[in-house]
Amino acid sequence: MKTLFLVFYGFQEYNGISKKIRYQADALRLCGADIRTCHYEVGNDGSRKWMIDEDVLADLGKGIPAKIKKRLSFAPILQYVRREGIQCVYIRSYHNANPFTIHFVRMLKKQGVRVLLEIPTYPYDHEYSSGMEKVQLYTDKLFRHAFCRYVDFIVTFSSDDRIFGRPTIRISNGIDFARIPLHSPRHGTSKELHLIGVAEIHFWHGFDRLLKGLGAYYGNNPEYKVYFHLIGKPSGRREEKNIATLIRRYCLQPFVILYGAKHGEELDALFNRADFAIGSLARHRSGIYNIKTLKNREYAARGFGFVYSETDDDFDRMPYTLKVPADESPVSIPALIEFFQHMTVTPREIRDSIRHLSWEEQMKKVYEQIVRIKK
Repeated sequence: MKTLFLVFYGFQEYNGISKKIRYQADALRLCGADIRTCHYEVGNDGSRKWMIDEDVLADLGKGIPAKIKKRLSFAPILQYVRREGIQCVYIRSYHNANPFTIHFVRMLKKQGVRVLLEIPTYPYDHEYSSGMEKVQLYTDKLFRHAFCRYVDFIVTFSSDDRIFGRPTIRISNGIDFARIPLHSPRHGTSKELHLIGVAEIHFWHGFDRLLKGLGAYYGNNPEYKVYFHLIGKPSGRREEKNIATLIRRYCLQPFVILYGAKHGEELDALFNRADFAIGSLARHRSGIYNIKTLKNREYAARGFGFVYSETDDDFDRMPYTLKVPADESPVSIPALIEFFQHMTVTPREIRDSIRHLSWEEQMKKVYEQIVRIKK
């Protein structure tokens, strides 16, 4: 089945979301779909283009006119769908429901195209904080039910049966095991413990809870040292300032190392220096208590135990996961150390425990629904 995977933004090699989309597309291909990926790209010269894989579908030009075209006109994509005989369009939600995107999906349905909408995080109304983001969210809230009238299924990582009035396909975030190496610890843990957190840092990651816990721990002058390796770019000034302030307040400079964004072999090397991973500690701040995050699965695929606060049915009873309350309390570092020291499961056993969460297995659920949809 000819399928177009539509993304309203570009790809970045270090970005976990970009990698996830490529994994999903590859998995659909393995399931039998003739998959093409359509994405939006901004060139080094400021030119803006719609791309189909590595080929230019439409050059929108530069400057304000190009930005307007991107938001208002989807004619090049509709023409491509008609010309290539695309049978299904799989849209990754950008929370951009408006009269123009509604027209776009309505035209797809007129062409007899199956339409699926993936909503990566649901609910998402509390994830926005800046003024511009709130304007976009307000517009989306006005039009998203009308948009979804032209959607056959919503793909969700939540436990919801219906979203915005449409039936869901419930899956877990998956793993491409071939691209994620098993970590090889490089040092003993009798005198020190190395924690690692990898994310584009948002307020809902709750790393401040860990930093406050480290502050309390080092306030007692412990002999056993705990280090936190934080990898990723802050999503905004608020997150950057919050982390820097806590590091200074608790004099954590020797124990908290900030790396910025890393990927590939550099990232693998940093994982090999670590012993235990830090998942999301504050999803409750965005009103989310039940979610199946990609990061938890990537940690497990690398063979790491990890700590997190949300409900995740795939991991809540695993012997290598530590749950902390979904609140604002600091993470107890002594409790984390004790959990790690009593953990007997090996990295290989952790990885093998999630073999059923491969992207191929997860996207197979999606593909099976696609082929059942009647035009």
